[in-house]
Amino acid sequence: MPIRCAILISGSGSGMEAMIQHQKANPSCGHETVLVISDQPGVMGLERASSLGVDARCIPLPQIENRSERRAQHEAMVHEALQSKGVELVLLSGYMRLLTPYLVSRWAPHLLNIHPSLLPAFPGAHAHKDVLASGVSVSGCTVHHVDEGMDSGKVLAQRRVPVFPGDTESSLAKRVKIEEHTLYPSVVDHIIQQTLPQEN
Repeated sequence: MPIRCAILISGSGSGMEAMIQHQKANPSCGHETVLVISDQPGVMGLERASSLGVDARCIPLPQIENRSERRAQHEAMVHEALQSKGVELVLLSGYMRLLTPYLVSRWAPHLLNIHPSLLPAFPGAHAHKDVLASGVSVSGCTVHHVDEGMDSGKVLAQRRVPVFPGDTESSLAKRVKIEEHTLYPSVVDHIIQQTLPQEN
C-alpha cells in the first residue's frame, strides 16, 4: 500500500499540484496524497487539490485573542485531521506558519518542508528578497526535515539556481519553482524507497 501523505499549504498550491501529478503519473512511486490542508480560506490550492480528486480542507486559525492558545487549538485541529485520514507523512509546501513543538513532536521525523533558498542561507518568509539584496550569484531550493526552528531542520537535498543581473523576486521565484517541483517529489520517492521493505 502507498504511504499516505498530507500536504499543508497557504496559497496557490503549485508545489502541491506538482507532487500530486507526480504521484498520479508514477503509481509505483510508493506514496499518495490523501489530504490537503490550508490555513487560509479561498486559496487556489484548495481548488487545485479538489480538481485532482484529493480531500481538500481549510482549517483556519480559531478566533481566540490569546496567541498561544490560538496556535495550540489550530494545531490540535490539524493533528486530528491528519490522524482521521491515516496520514503517515506530512509535507509542507508553501505553508506559511512556523509549527509549534506540539505538532513537530507528534510528526517528526515524518515531517518535511521545501524552502526557496540554499539553507542555511536565507531562511524565513522573504527568501527571494533577501537573496537579491545580498548580491549572491546562486540561489536554489532545499528539502529539509522540520524541527521547532525557522527552516533549521536537517537538509535532505538541494538544487542550485543562478541569480541573474536584473532579476526580480518574481523572475527568480519562477526559476526556483521549476526546480522545487521536481526536487520535492524525487526526495519523497527516495525516502519511501528506503522505508519500504525490499522485495527478494
